[in-house]
Amino acid sequence: MKIQPWINQAKLIVVISLLVPFLAGCWDRLEIEERAVVLGISVDTAEPDAEKEEQEISHIRGKFPAPKKELIRVAAQIGLPGRIPLGPGEGGGQTDGGGQNTVWVIEVVGHSIDDALMNLQQQISGRLFFGHLRVIVVSEAVAKKGLGNLSDYFRRNSEVRRMAWLVISKGRAVELMKAAPKLERVPTMYLMSTLDEAVRLGKFPSDYIGLFWSDSSKRGKEGFLPYMQLKKEQNVELLGMAYFQNDKMVGTTKPFEIAAYMGIRGLNPAGYRSFVRVGNTPYVVNLYATYRKSKIRVQIKNGLPHFLVQTFIEVNLEEKSNEKGLVITSALLEQIERQDEQGAVKFYEGLIKQTQAKSADIFGFGE
Repeated sequence: MKIQPWINQAKLIVVISLLVPFLAGCWDRLEIEERAVVLGISVDTAEPDAEKEEQEISHIRGKFPAPKKELIRVAAQIGLPGRIPLGPGEGGGQTDGGGQNTVWVIEVVGHSIDDALMNLQQQISGRLFFGHLRVIVVSEAVAKKGLGNLSDYFRRNSEVRRMAWLVISKGRAVELMKAAPKLERVPTMYLMSTLDEAVRLGKFPSDYIGLFWSDSSKRGKEGFLPYMQLKKEQNVELLGMAYFQNDKMVGTTKPFEIAAYMGIRGLNPAGYRSFVRVGNTPYVVNLYATYRKSKIRVQIKNGLPHFLVQTFIEVNLEEKSNEKGLVITSALLEQIERQDEQGAVKFYEGLIKQTQAKSADIFGFGE
């Protein structure tokens, strides 16, 4: 009977010990206003005289010399606290291009991505936070020199999401950071939604930054990225795919050649349309692809691998150029099917030869 009070006291101590973590509160909290939330980043080559802009933050001239590398110009798009739309009612278009009121774009130069972002941190009060980074835009000039430094930095940063987009820009990448689209208050969100919708509509394969890193790390496959350009009206156009050999960009495709890539890989949904001329007549019909299926086989002949790509594409006849002069019959549909098949074979072979000439196996034949 004397042991019972000790047991009750032990139970009480255990219960209190279990409750302490729940009563401690957010002891390690960090207020959102104390963070500099980075929404987008652009990387460009720096001008010849850009070295004058760089302060002695990571080096001292003559004592701690900087590496002998070309400078890069990095721009960060930082969200302004209290001005980012939180719901669908606040995200509507602004007639004056609302991006200028919701984000703050700061440019710095550096010898590497890490160096440039350290220089950026020196200029702002809040700690840089990459948990909401959605788009990284790299200029074509930088991509041709290699993305090794950029990929290495962001892969090691645990805050960067693998679902972010890495985009190659035709022209200066910083222009996409400063864009003021009419349909979205946050420019980076407009870029992200443009790419996400392209995937949903079958205009571009799903290729987030994590997938690009995975493909680039494989021995039998090379990576590719969306190739985009800012237009006059502050909208962006998907120009094609930028494909790589290791970490260097070696070429680009045309927009319609994206359909060829997706056809060879058998990726869905299928969202491209094509024109087919009916025989030797002046009539043209418009076909819309709705479904793709592909099977790739490999055989070793004379010590060399040979690949056989079998692709099935389901299409709808959307329209014809002349309503009266062209009567659709079963025989005519078979003729259109044969012509479309012949054109597709040449089209697909052309893209394979184009990437093969640059030693960029974006199809994964080597896997």
